[in-house]
Amino acid sequence: MNLTKKKELAAKALKVGKNRVRFDNERLNEIKEAITKEDVKGLVAEGVISIKPVKGRKKIERRKTRRGPGKIKKKVNNRKQVYVKITRKLRAYIIGLRDKRVIESDLYWDLRKKIRMRDFKSLSSMKDYLRGTGVEILGGKVEKVGSGKRKAKRAEKFGKGDNKGKTEEKKDDKVKVDKNEKVEGKDEDKTKDKSKDKKKK
Repeated sequence: MNLTKKKELAAKALKVGKNRVRFDNERLNEIKEAITKEDVKGLVAEGVISIKPVKGRKKIERRKTRRGPGKIKKKVNNRKQVYVKITRKLRAYIIGLRDKRVIESDLYWDLRKKIRMRDFKSLSSMKDYLRGTGVEILGGKVEKVGSGKRKAKRAEKFGKGDNKGKTEEKKDDKVKVDKNEKVEGKDEDKTKDKSKDKKKK
């Protein structure tokens, strides 16, 4: 039984594609008698004609799962980044104090534990704590011991000091050459003047 025209009619009435329309094989005679769209809708209500569901995921579900930078509508919490910045800053400072021998090793490790437990919210709060323990803290940055020695060693390794000495020697040589040229020029002028005086006489 050819029901292609009936399938087209059902697709138009239900506003779906032809491939999604399904007929009940036991009640094909009733489908053949359907002429109008209302007849088709009545058969759909009875369950004679059915619509095949769409394969894949729905667009609505896909939109819900999108989590791009423009879709996130909540305040981002950067607690981990703030914690890392503060801990690195505080650890570097106490390492400098330890290398300068301002604090002892016991106090150093105690401070590291406190930093890890987030007892200090900033560098100034840690300085106040150290002043309370009797540690004298001067203003400015604390440099590690031996930093000057390292710089001197690097200068010797790459020959920066030798280059300075060579440049100074070159400058002295240039000054001497300029002075000699000036003296020779003056002697030549004097000899020329004497020769002119003799000719006039």
